[in-house]
Amino acid sequence: MALISVVLFLAVVAIVVGWKYGIERRPHRDASPALEKAEDAKAPPVPDMTIEPLEGFDWKATEPVKIRPFKPVFHITMALQSTAPSDLIVMDYNYKERVLGRRELIAEHTSTVSGFIPMGVSAVEEAYSYLLTDYLPVRFPTMFTLSEDRKTFNNLVTEVSWPTTPPADTLEALKILGETVEDDIFLLHKTDRGHLAVAFVCCYSSGFDPSSKLGKILEEIHAPVPSYNKIGASMERFFSRLEVGKNVKRVNWSITPEATLFNTAGNHVHEEDLEWIKQDDEIDMDKARMRMELQTLSRFPKTQAIMFSFKTLLYPVKDAVAEGLGPQLADAIEGLPKGNAPGMWTYKGGIRWGKSVLNYLRAQPQP
Repeated sequence: MALISVVLFLAVVAIVVGWKYGIERRPHRDASPALEKAEDAKAPPVPDMTIEPLEGFDWKATEPVKIRPFKPVFHITMALQSTAPSDLIVMDYNYKERVLGRRELIAEHTSTVSGFIPMGVSAVEEAYSYLLTDYLPVRFPTMFTLSEDRKTFNNLVTEVSWPTTPPADTLEALKILGETVEDDIFLLHKTDRGHLAVAFVCCYSSGFDPSSKLGKILEEIHAPVPSYNKIGASMERFFSRLEVGKNVKRVNWSITPEATLFNTAGNHVHEEDLEWIKQDDEIDMDKARMRMELQTLSRFPKTQAIMFSFKTLLYPVKDAVAEGLGPQLADAIEGLPKGNAPGMWTYKGGIRWGKSVLNYLRAQPQP
């Protein structure tokens, strides 16, 4: 009898333990789908940073992108458009000549065209790693490659190689970036005062010294720009909200008397220049250029730094006439002082080249 009691007791214990073990090990199936959905909703979305390769891309045969943003009345606005991460850099047949020229500019004018403050070191490192490892070799495999161990970046166009690990010398990292892409770059961090320029490599400045922008917030950077106060607060708010993988672009345009890319003074006219500048100057229309900047804003995931990058494009003013856009360009020039930022006529140099260019455009027969 005692033996039977012991056996029954052990059986009960086994059942209880097995039942408890089963409950503890049982997977939580769909016991609370609403809770699971709520938890999923709390998780931040993974940014889409997918880069689409341009297989077979021939940079030598690629024309510069044609931008003609002419409007009859100029208004200062952000005028931002969404753009895919893949389109961060645009290549064309000018690439090799441009980057080799940038190499010389960086060597001759190092402190003017590149610089950083301590707050910008990590942002430069992230920009370097992203462009040389994750972007350029993926987007343009006919121009750039990585070694098998991914430790070396190879530029097949200029036949130079760089380590994919950012160099300890931050200026060296900026130099490498400056002679690898023809886009100029400013890196910004958010501070209590506003978004601060913490590093840059800028070889194609138009009427300003890039080094003068380092360590300044957006409001200070754009102080010379007429009526910037009308969009300044909106700019700061937008920079704060910009998400990783949600790049935006905009276009800036002007007319320049010649095709000089590196111009730290002369293209812009400020109030203090009016005493000596020659107004209604005669312009050689064979040299006159439409100068466009294709500007892009993007955010890096690790440092949360914002990269403001821009590609400068120069087109002969005569191209507008050949394309049948002479009247539209003339209207846009005459519209510079008519909008919400009348000072743009002077700032963009219209008081110097405006009369000459307008006379030329209005006199041309349309195709």
